[in-house]
Amino acid sequence: MSDGKLHADGLKKAYRGRQVVNGVSFTVAPGEVVGLLGPNGAGKTTSFNMVVGLVTPDAGRVRVGDEDLTHLPMHRRARRGVGYLPQEASVFRKLTVRDNFLAVLELQKGLDKRARETRATAILEEFGLTHVAESLGGTLSGGERRRAEIARSLLPEPRFILFDEPFAGVDPINVGDLQRQIFLLRERGLGVLITDHNVQDTLGICDRAYIITQGQILEEGTPAEIAASPRARAVYLGERFRLQQPL
Repeated sequence: MSDGKLHADGLKKAYRGRQVVNGVSFTVAPGEVVGLLGPNGAGKTTSFNMVVGLVTPDAGRVRVGDEDLTHLPMHRRARRGVGYLPQEASVFRKLTVRDNFLAVLELQKGLDKRARETRATAILEEFGLTHVAESLGGTLSGGERRRAEIARSLLPEPRFILFDEPFAGVDPINVGDLQRQIFLLRERGLGVLITDHNVQDTLGICDRAYIITQGQILEEGTPAEIAASPRARAVYLGERFRLQQPL
């Protein structure tokens, strides 16, 4: 029986004879926020990109439940409920926020114009974006843009969302808002996978996290368990690291 989780099973990847990822496995359950963390060059980004579909593994599998996604391109993974938010701005800069949403909804079968407009309005209201609905994507602040991207990513009704560096370029004043948006995704029942260099803000919103070093999982557990781990402190967090509550 399928468990409905997103799985990375024994992922491996080598470049020019160098083993960058060597047997990495992790899971993300619906309604769970999971962090994928580690020092630069540890293999976390390559592991993340294999799940996204940007990199093909040399060995191992990516699956949702029993459905194998390993060799599917990104757009076909999206149809199977695996959404992706890149670090770079992804809103259409010359479209209004509302039209950004309508452009996504036009790709969905079975929705007439009225249904598309109703859904766009509902998501604008839910994410507090009504006041910028008619603003061009290129005029949004960093916090507004990120909120619009998260809201837009929900329109295809994914089961999982993969965040690449969501806190990069976000002003400290907007970090708390972004954390709250991610909490809302969890409350909706979505599984969320985050990779980010900002370990403090990422661990602050995770239910579980994995620390990768030298291409392998070093530690797995709750944020409190990760923060208390001597191995995680020695390799990645540092001895002075203290876990903070989300804003």
